[in-house]
Amino acid sequence: MAELHVESSDERVKEISLLSQLMKRPELGAIAGLVLVTIFFLFTADPVMFSLAGIMNFMTPAAQLGILAIGAALLMIGGEFDLSVGSMVAFTGMIFGAAMVTFGLPLYAAIIVTFMAAAAMGAVNGQIVIRTGLPSFIVTLAFLFILRGLSLVGLKAATGGSTQLRGIRAEYEGSWVAMFFSGDAFTPLFHWLAEIGWLDTFENGVPKVDGIPVDIIWFVLIALVATWVLLRSPFGSWIFAAGGDSNAASNSGVPVRKVKMCLFMLTACCAALVGILTVMDAGSTDARRGFQKEFEAIIAAVIGGCLLTGGYGSAIGAFFGSIIFGMVLIGLSYTNIDQDWYQVFLGGMLLIAVLFNNMIRKRATGEL
Repeated sequence: MAELHVESSDERVKEISLLSQLMKRPELGAIAGLVLVTIFFLFTADPVMFSLAGIMNFMTPAAQLGILAIGAALLMIGGEFDLSVGSMVAFTGMIFGAAMVTFGLPLYAAIIVTFMAAAAMGAVNGQIVIRTGLPSFIVTLAFLFILRGLSLVGLKAATGGSTQLRGIRAEYEGSWVAMFFSGDAFTPLFHWLAEIGWLDTFENGVPKVDGIPVDIIWFVLIALVATWVLLRSPFGSWIFAAGGDSNAASNSGVPVRKVKMCLFMLTACCAALVGILTVMDAGSTDARRGFQKEFEAIIAAVIGGCLLTGGYGSAIGAFFGSIIFGMVLIGLSYTNIDQDWYQVFLGGMLLIAVLFNNMIRKRATGEL
């Protein structure tokens, strides 16, 4: 009797090429975009842009946006949006400044109060979304206006009619906590490198770059921690599951509601951190701080590979997406290009990122 040979076609044992694996990575678009933008400015911008001082110059706004974008990315992967993060920056900046100037709290206490207020507002957002079933887009859009209005009202009450609160720097001078939220890190190292000729200096011998701004340090640390959580922790798996199919995840034992609540609070706390960093950097706060940053953060997250439908994305992708924004925002000043083109870039990058991510999603799910 002739033997029958049945060829196995089990998808589970099918080899996947390295190129296919790379094409399915959510951060691919952001890395490709960063390479293209870098090449563009290498040919069009003043070479000073890519000196150490120039890099620090565009990395600082990238870091501030990136902290927001990473929080937004985690929430988007979990299947929700938060359009109130820009207003949250102004609101928490008002809380932080008033805590020190108006109520006389020490710096560490003001920071704690600010994060507690942000977490509480994030919890309110999350509770409304979870309990009512309303789209997070609508709920957080409402809080975008509510928080901005509270910032205006609160600042006028604290200052007697002004929408700016000044004199904050004088309240925290001398506090050892300040070094973690303002100024530059590794200053002695940079001065030593300048002394041995490894860094450019001014005529008086002072290095042109005094250290790494603490905003960048926070940005890198948050990106690393968020990436580890997503890829190496059970909570990261819960985030992907909650955003992919919340009903199936809940039936499998994933605490979907708690996961989403934590993500709303985390996103709000990321905004609070940016509020604290920007207030301490400027020495004052105002009601327009963080204006439209919610849209830039979401665009950076989308460029980084996050799908608008949830369940797919990358924190490191949001990291690279934010660097693209910082590079374009500051890089245009090193060229002869009108800086108003930045707005055109925002819209164009969003459209390209959505189209690219849609193609990657279809490839990853086998729809292509």
